[in-house]
Amino acid sequence: MAIKQNDMMGGLAKGLRVIEAFTAETPRLSISQTADITGLDRATARRCLLTLAEHGYCAYDGKFFTVTPRVLRLGTGCLASMPLPRIVQPWLDQLSEKIGQSTSVAILDDAEIVYVARAAQRRVMSIALMPGSRLPAYCTSLGRVMLAALAEHHVRDMLAGHPLQARTLRTVNDVDAIMAELELVRKQGYAAVDQEVEQGLRSVAVPLKNARGVVIGALNTGLAASPEPMVEVIETYLPSLLQVSRELQGVLA
Repeated sequence: MAIKQNDMMGGLAKGLRVIEAFTAETPRLSISQTADITGLDRATARRCLLTLAEHGYCAYDGKFFTVTPRVLRLGTGCLASMPLPRIVQPWLDQLSEKIGQSTSVAILDDAEIVYVARAAQRRVMSIALMPGSRLPAYCTSLGRVMLAALAEHHVRDMLAGHPLQARTLRTVNDVDAIMAELELVRKQGYAAVDQEVEQGLRSVAVPLKNARGVVIGALNTGLAASPEPMVEVIETYLPSLLQVSRELQGVLA
């Protein structure tokens, strides 16, 4: 349903943009930094930040703003109401125990992945991943599996609207090269990433499909890099990931 422009609340939209400006890479923001990230003018950014602080969603030290745990209320309700995390968690727990590695399920939100369920055996990233955590889709195995399920023109438009940062020396961040990677993912049915999102992290992912065969998410395992060739890593973990993916397809609506 199309929503009329005069039925929307501009102030709320701007406030949401300010909340989204706080990420793992930008946990503390000044007014000018917030304005730069959101594209809002300084006066508007200031009013939004002070309003969030007044209502307990931000802390303010006189120069920098940081989000408080209260902001989690905006996301935990959504995660709690989604059936996917509740359905997949038992499978993740069993899979993680079986292979001895951390496992995750994520969904795609524009050009980012959002973790919705996780079973952690050990910490393999510098940041603590948990439900609600976000990472770029273009350089993650979870993201590439889901991007590969979309039409090529849609992916190109999506990538064109976001900076493709070289997070490590191995990151593939050229659009044409990413598209070539996605074509390979389509052919082989899985994605493998070797230290592209973070140095020392490898991962293998497979798509999660519903009963109609539509990709609705992705399942992966993440592990620390080792001298073991990536092809052997894939041979070790891919069969178990594919088995769980097939089992879940029978229960996902």
